[in-house]
Formats: sequence, structure tokens, C-alpha cells
Amino acid sequence: MRSAATKKDINAISTSTNLILNVAFWIYTILCVLPILVVLSVSFSDQKQVVLHGYNLIPQQFSLDAYRFLFNDMDQILNAYGVSILVTVLGTVMGLLMTALFAYPLSRQDFSFRGFFSFFIFFTMIFGGGLVPWYIVFANWIDIRDTIWALIIPNMLFNAFYVIVMRTFFQSTIHPSIIESASIDGASEIRIFFRIVLPLSTPVLASIGLFFTLGYWNDWFNSLVFIQKDELVSLQYLMYKTMKNLQFLAANSSNNANASAEIAKIPGETVRMAMAMIGAGPIFLAYPFFQKYFVSGLTVGAVKG
Repeated sequence: MRSAATKKDINAISTSTNLILNVAFWIYTILCVLPILVVLSVSFSDQKQVVLHGYNLIPQQFSLDAYRFLFNDMDQILNAYGVSILVTVLGTVMGLLMTALFAYPLSRQDFSFRGFFSFFIFFTMIFGGGLVPWYIVFANWIDIRDTIWALIIPNMLFNAFYVIVMRTFFQSTIHPSIIESASIDGASEIRIFFRIVLPLSTPVLASIGLFFTLGYWNDWFNSLVFIQKDELVSLQYLMYKTMKNLQFLAANSSNNANASAEIAKIPGETVRMAMAMIGAGPIFLAYPFFQKYFVSGLTVGAVKG
């Protein structure tokens, strides 16, 4: 009887705990989703209503003025979308390949220079050359200004933290006996890497791939520093430049009544929210494809260092 009562108490506690956790996660989810819904609502609101009544979850007066303003130059936005998509795809694929190629030898106990390269990659996480040497290398020595590579290589293509995560995943997941068996069967190192190691590493590849995708899609700084041609700017930088232009016009139109009247017609606040939705939209669509592997990739890769 006592044992049965104890089991009932444990089940009751477990049920209560699960209920509390579910409620807490639902509240947290709502708190995360609400700001996105507010941004979406404001982007479809009338500028005057936003100025008078502030932000609302439901538009008080529906309006497409913000999107009409942005899509007046449709060709430039579509071009910037194309540049961002190309850079994101190329950068993510190349970044994953470079990270895996560097991390895999570090995970092998029989690699002679494992300690040296591990220290080398860790050193870059602590010390950096600074902004000026960084710019000189890519602008003067390599000279990738006004090329698509200026949006892929600087600061983005390689990340020491991702190498450490992937190395740890290889160590904790890919058992040495699998590699030994393949070697005995006559498989080369390249064949083992591409035909055995990478297919078994889908969770960590998807997780780090998501980080690369977010980094490339949200990057605007490389466009600011290295790109002068309008046809090569990324979407995020185009949105950033549009916002700065609106702020400049608003700040310098006070001495001109006609200019002030024209600036007042621009839906500045709603345009900001519309830009946020345009810039974030593709990431909302891409995340579900990565989410399946995201948690397992990070947790398995963090079992041991």
C-alpha cells in the first residue's frame, strides 16, 4: 500500500511539474511572438494613427503605404534580395565545408599536429588584429572591394567557436572504430570524410549552418565598408541606408517649409517596421528546416571538450 501511495505521489508531482513547465513555456513563447506581431501590425498601419495612438497589436487603420514606399524602387530591392540570397547560400556552404575540414583532423587522436592547430584556433578567439589591419588585409592586400567575395570572406567565412563545437561533436559521435573499419576496407581519408563522417554529422551541420545563415543574411557591415556599387549591396545594408536617408531628410528639413511638408508625408515609423519584416521574412521560412536538428546538434556537441 505504501509503495502504491508513493507511486501516486510521484505521478502527481510529475504531472504538476509538467503542467508548470508547459505553462511557463507557453508564456515565454507568447512573449517572444508578441513583438513580432506588433511589428507586423505597425507595418500595415497608417502613419498618422501610429503617431497619435502608438503601437497596437491590431492596426487601427489598415494601410499599405509603408510597403508602397519601399517598393517604389522594386528593381533595387529585388537585386538586393538576390545578392543576399546568393551570399547566404555560398557563404553557408563554404563556411560549413571549411569548418568541417578544419574540425575533423582536430578530432582525430592520430593527428600529429592536433595540439598546435587546436591552440592556433583557440588563440584567434581571444586575440584579434583590430579593425584597421583587418581592413588593410582585405582592401589592399587581397583587394576584394566591390566583388561578391567582399560579402563572404571578411569576418564571416570562418569561426573558431564553430570549429570547436564541430570538433567536439566528431569526438563524441563518430567512434574511431568506424573510421578504422573504413580504412581497413581501403577507403581513403577523403572518402571517409565525405561518405561516412559528414552523413553522420547532420545535426551539427544543420545547427552551425543555421548560425552561418543568420550571420550572412543579417550582415550589413561588409557592404558598408567594401561595396561602392549599388548592384552589389545586400538587402540589410539597403534597408539600413534607406533608414539613414529618412533620418537625414527629417533632420535637415526644418528650415524649409515645403520640404517639411513632403517629409511629413513619408510613413517613417511604419517604413521601419516594414523593413524589419522584409528583412526577416526569409529567415522565418528557413528556420523550420533547421529546427529539427538544432537542439540535438548543440547538445551532443557539448557533451565533452
